Amino acid sequence: MPDSSINFSPFLGHPLLREAADCKICADALPLGPKPIFSVHPKAKIAIIGQAPGRLAHEAGTPWDDPSGRKLRMWMGVSEEEFYDASTFAILPVGFCYPGKGKGGDLPPRPECAPRWQAPLLAMMPDLRMKILIGAWAQAHYLGKAKKKTLTETVRSFEDYLPEYFVLPHPSPRNGIFLRKNPWIESETIPVLRSLIKTIKGGNLAKR
Repeated sequence: MPDSSINFSPFLGHPLLREAADCKICADALPLGPKPIFSVHPKAKIAIIGQAPGRLAHEAGTPWDDPSGRKLRMWMGVSEEEFYDASTFAILPVGFCYPGKGKGGDLPPRPECAPRWQAPLLAMMPDLRMKILIGAWAQAHYLGKAKKKTLTETVRSFEDYLPEYFVLPHPSPRNGIFLRKNPWIESETIPVLRSLIKTIKGGNLAKR
């Protein structure tokens, strides 16, 4: 696990990253206050784009350091050390800060965040080969009208979005029933994800 209290980008000297790390555009709406959590590296090959940090990530300053993260790393076929290597994997949620708790789980990412930060931070990573879109909020932001009516249909059609995007459901334990009802995700979709990640890490997938 990286040693960090806010985010673990190694290039916070860059003005844009300093600005993102200090962002307070939705501070009044955040129950625990702003604490942007993201990771950007100019050599990153894959961007992991989920919804927003959870409460544990907010407290620790580290994203995906929980059962959801362990499941995601298993799906990806990478170790914890590999996952937190910013020169391979950028971590860029559509909401940088913990949005608070709702009736059925965490609230959606704050709508101010993605339009402000996604495009300029992605532009700092010219070597990106793929963006992994985890969950409905990330898929809505990036796919727009190209996403299907349901998350299940979107994930089932994952090949439609390659090579730029790989779509996944959220690996949260809350999705256990959903994954059991859709065993094809782990038997058919996840092996393709692992193969693509292995190819990109080996430098054999050209940017498109």
